[in-house]
Amino acid sequence: MRAITSFAALERLGRQRLSRHFHMRDFLMSEIASFHAIPNIPDDPALALAAGRGLCRNLLDPLVETFGPLTLRSAFRSARVNGFGNAHGLNCSRNEASFANHIWDRRDDAGGMGATACISIAWFADQYDRGRDWRDLAWWLHDHLPYSEIFFHPVRAAFNLTWHEMPRRSISSYIAPRGKLLAAGAEPGEPPDVRRRRYADFPPLGEIAYPPVPCP
Repeated sequence: MRAITSFAALERLGRQRLSRHFHMRDFLMSEIASFHAIPNIPDDPALALAAGRGLCRNLLDPLVETFGPLTLRSAFRSARVNGFGNAHGLNCSRNEASFANHIWDRRDDAGGMGATACISIAWFADQYDRGRDWRDLAWWLHDHLPYSEIFFHPVRAAFNLTWHEMPRRSISSYIAPRGKLLAAGAEPGEPPDVRRRRYADFPPLGEIAYPPVPCP
């Protein structure tokens, strides 16, 4: 897809389907972009779409089909939006650290493609607000999804969920106990049976039934 140089091109970009449940338009909202009037538009639409499809098909669709609709807090950021956020203390990492992360349309320094969305799962967030341990969800995600990185935040147990074509498999958190729950390449500190007991009441993966797409 060519660079976005008109409203019509931006509209076409937004209509691009990433997966069964998501379109590109779902990920273009940014409070930084809206408030400071900075276009949140990819410089490389084709790469942004490819990375977004990896995120949605491998991670977000399975979550929707297990827990229902997700709340998207932050997802795609253009390099310009992310750079502005970093320079003004708006919770954005420097651009180089955000390539193949929130900046979907740039590869990282190893040449890898990736995409991040910060999401909240209402079914779990309501329990977390009543005191449930965020690690119950963290270990469910680890045991069920091909994620690259997960980073939890204190409000509503929202978490950055990253898909990457060369996954790191690390989990971190700003919620106590803060820091690394799982370092990249490491084995979980809790054995499988202990992890499974944490999320024994979770719904089965992908059990929400959606109408089948008719064959042509």
